[in-house]
Amino acid sequence: MSLPGSITQWIDHLRAGDRVAAQRIWEHYARRLAGIARAKLQGERLGAANEDDVVQSAFLSFFRGVERGQFPQLSDRTNLWPLLVLITKRKAIDLWQRNHRIRSGKGAVRGESALVGPPGSETDGGGWEQVLGSDPTPDDLAQCAEDVRRLLKHLTDRTLRLIALWKLEGFTNKEIAAKLRVSRATVERKLDRIRSAWEQETGP
Repeated sequence: MSLPGSITQWIDHLRAGDRVAAQRIWEHYARRLAGIARAKLQGERLGAANEDDVVQSAFLSFFRGVERGQFPQLSDRTNLWPLLVLITKRKAIDLWQRNHRIRSGKGAVRGESALVGPPGSETDGGGWEQVLGSDPTPDDLAQCAEDVRRLLKHLTDRTLRLIALWKLEGFTNKEIAAKLRVSRATVERKLDRIRSAWEQETGP
C-alpha cells in the first residue's frame, strides 16, 4: 500500500493502526532522532547499546502510546516532532544514567530564534531541545506546539514556513537547499528573514 500525503495524514492513519503510516513516520524521523540520541550519549557505545537502540526503543514507546491513546495532543507535525524528541531524550538519558549513575543537567531556554539555530548554523542548533529541556511536562509540550503555531502565522510566505518547519525537524541548511533546489546561501538569507520576523513578534 502506498501512503503519500502530509504528516498529519500519517498521524491519522497511525491512530487507525496502519503499519505503513508507522513506517513512513519512522523513515521520516529516525535519522534525525539518532543524532539527538548520539548527542545525549556523547558518542559513547554503552555496552551493547548505541543511539540506534535508543531510537528503536523510543519509537516502540511512541507507537504503543498512540495505540493506548496516551497522546491526545498529537495532531500534526508541530506536535509530533517535539514528542518524539522528548521520548528519545528520556530514553538516552535513562541509558546514560544506568551506565554512569549521574544526573544530566538541563539546558537553558533561549529565545524563539533558537528554534531555527544561530545565523550560519548547519543544524537547527538544538532548537526543540532548548525549548523542551530534558524533562518537560505534557503541558510544556502543548505550550511549545502552540508557540510554534503562533510564530508560523507570522510567516506569510509559504517557503519561509516550510524552511522553518524543516529546521524544527532537524534538517540542515544544505538538505533544505536541496529540497528547494536553491543555494545554501539562499536558505541562510531566508532564515535571517525568519529570525527577523520572530524577533519583531516576540520583542527584545
